[in-house]
Amino acid sequence: MLITAVVIIVAAVAAIRIRTRTRALRTVAARLSLGPDGVIVGAAPIDLPAATGRAALLLHGFGDTPQTLRYLASYLQTHGWAVRAPLLPGHGRSLDEFSASRVEDWVGCARQELDELRSRYSTVSLVGLSMGGSLATILAAEAADVRAVVLLAPYLSMPTRLRRAAAAHRLVGVVAPFLGGGGDRSIRDPDEVAQNLAYRYTTPRLVYELSKVVAHARRAAPTVTAPTLVIQSRQDNRIPPDAAERAFALFTAPERRLIWTEGNGHVITVDYGRQAVFASVVEWLAAHTDVATPSQSERHARTTTPSTS
Repeated sequence: MLITAVVIIVAAVAAIRIRTRTRALRTVAARLSLGPDGVIVGAAPIDLPAATGRAALLLHGFGDTPQTLRYLASYLQTHGWAVRAPLLPGHGRSLDEFSASRVEDWVGCARQELDELRSRYSTVSLVGLSMGGSLATILAAEAADVRAVVLLAPYLSMPTRLRRAAAAHRLVGVVAPFLGGGGDRSIRDPDEVAQNLAYRYTTPRLVYELSKVVAHARRAAPTVTAPTLVIQSRQDNRIPPDAAERAFALFTAPERRLIWTEGNGHVITVDYGRQAVFASVVEWLAAHTDVATPSQSERHARTTTPSTS
């Protein structure tokens, strides 16, 4: 009887795993198309030159792509910055490739991209969105020559349920090879939701890898000395205001600032009010890299004016 029960349980778990995996692969395939190079169409890295000698490395979020940074990249180039937004390892490819990627891959790629940008430009700043903010924090702590840091909804804390899933990732992964990510709730603008290239799926192991990035960034934050700007939405579906404030308190850089924005979700670079976010990014970078700030008329034309704290 015991053997029979074990066989039944094993068979049931295997069936659940197959159904979960099949559903995830089909859902992603129906939304996202792979190009001949194996990269999701629209997810390619961004490389925009400039003759000013100033550059910004833009780092995208977990399970997402440089597509979330394309508006900001264009805005920065218009205001005199060269921009590089790499596609992190595993991201923007098949769901299986994403599943196989690890924190060492993401951090290693970011470091390599920063080194390469330094070889091309005399002044380099860091801009990171969500997990990209965690990566930017790690790099800024390591690189004393980074002139300025901008963290957009940086993922520097995890909700309790995700911490528990990360801690039990091996056990959870036995039954659930993929977990729904709920990425569609991170953007309020429906047009941008439709364009977003995030998988909206993750794995228990990847949640664990994400937790390692967060832990690394939290250790690094107090050692960042570059001027640091954090921009955070009060309606962020992933990072509540109190968690954002606690994360900001980790930073001890002599020049640091937290700006709040309203009416948008987690991915503030494509959501409502993004022009105000972009203007704040440019103002911060300009203040620390001797580039002219946006004109007074442009500032008046913003769609949203963030409040500061």
